[in-house]
Amino acid sequence: MRNDMRTVRQVAKAARISVRTLHHYDAIGLLEPGHVGANGYRYYGRPELLRLQQILFYRELGLPLGEIGAILDDPGFDPLTALKGHREALEARIGRYRELIATIDRTIASLEKDEAMDDNDYYAGIAPETRERWQREAVAFWGEDAVRAAQDKARGFSKEQVAQIQTEMEAIRSDFQRLFREGAEPGSEAAQAVAARHYAWVCHSWTPDAAAFAGLGRFYVENAEFRGTYEDGALPGTAEFIAAAMAIYAERSL
Repeated sequence: MRNDMRTVRQVAKAARISVRTLHHYDAIGLLEPGHVGANGYRYYGRPELLRLQQILFYRELGLPLGEIGAILDDPGFDPLTALKGHREALEARIGRYRELIATIDRTIASLEKDEAMDDNDYYAGIAPETRERWQREAVAFWGEDAVRAAQDKARGFSKEQVAQIQTEMEAIRSDFQRLFREGAEPGSEAAQAVAARHYAWVCHSWTPDAAAFAGLGRFYVENAEFRGTYEDGALPGTAEFIAAAMAIYAERSL
């Protein structure tokens, strides 16, 4: 083996992903190691490191693994052109995020001072087509009555309640990510405890039955924006882990 090769653990640490994720990528043919030793250990060289970089960039942009594989395996794929495209896309995203941050800051200030905002200022930085798409997706998934009921309930929350709900969600997401990094099983006691907290959090807006809660987990996997929320661009596979934990909780407890 050449001394410029990296072990699976070295690559996982450098990319800040789990060893299990690299094993998964190998299993589905997305990222095969450059060399497999007689002892079965996987080793990665510069070509594999560059391919992993492309995979993680595309995941950050919300593409599913199957589509990423098709792009990277296309005979016409050019890494340099792809990198330039990633840069342009990220620059555009940075611009949108700056505007969203400004919207958040204005909203925080208005809540702290208990002052009204112009209606349009609430949604600055969020493209109208994006808001419309979110609404369509929510209605298609949960039904119009459920979405309307959740919206009506949310309007009744005080700013303290909203802040508490947001804090709860951050803690739940963080705990799911930690368990995934540690290699916990979705059906483990620890993962199921977080799934129970997540169910209670969802019930702030609506009360899903077993099928709906398991379906919500699948939505986290299938929807690029939800997936990105839980995976943070550096934890691919977290959405599947959460969905599996939610499905098991739904089966056992709902």
